[in-house]
Amino acid sequence: MKRLLTLGLIAGLSVGLMSTSAFAALKEGDKAPVFNLEASLAGKPFNFSLAESLKKGPVVVYFYPSAYTGGCNIQAHTFSVNSDKFAAAGATVIGVSLDSIERLNDFSADPEYCAGKFAVGSDVGGKVARSFELNVREAAEGKVDSRGKAIEHGFAERTTFIITPDGKIAATIGGVTPADNVKAALEKVQQLAKAG
Repeated sequence: MKRLLTLGLIAGLSVGLMSTSAFAALKEGDKAPVFNLEASLAGKPFNFSLAESLKKGPVVVYFYPSAYTGGCNIQAHTFSVNSDKFAAAGATVIGVSLDSIERLNDFSADPEYCAGKFAVGSDVGGKVARSFELNVREAAEGKVDSRGKAIEHGFAERTTFIITPDGKIAATIGGVTPADNVKAALEKVQQLAKAG
């Protein structure tokens, strides 16, 4: 019994440690920073405006470390295959990373990942990520993506924000797997659609 309690405590601490990064981020009820970013949709660059998107309904802003890396590939693919469900709930989805717009043009059009279903924004330098109080790490030498290409940019922590049309954060999702992150975001926007 003592061993089970110890294992339970260790497991609980592990989950708590995995979740701590999200606790540094802006929280439910906080005002979301308004931002504009160069973004890409289906390989075509455009200017994304959070303020303009909020006029249409809630916005899912998901920060991820880097295009063409393991967890980010899974997350983008999961958002892509669920894009109709997000649209049905009236939500706009945008992924944000420190990738260059050139990398994001490829990633946004890639049929295995974004598949042209939602936009991804280029936050070179991490200014937008920091405005959401996310940790941003510097580029690490020798890192390559799943295509074998060098990753020469920093990384924002994986955290998703659901922002309502009044500019408030309805949910902050972090410390879970990439697929569970998407699932939680979808559940939240569907709840908002039912309540609205």
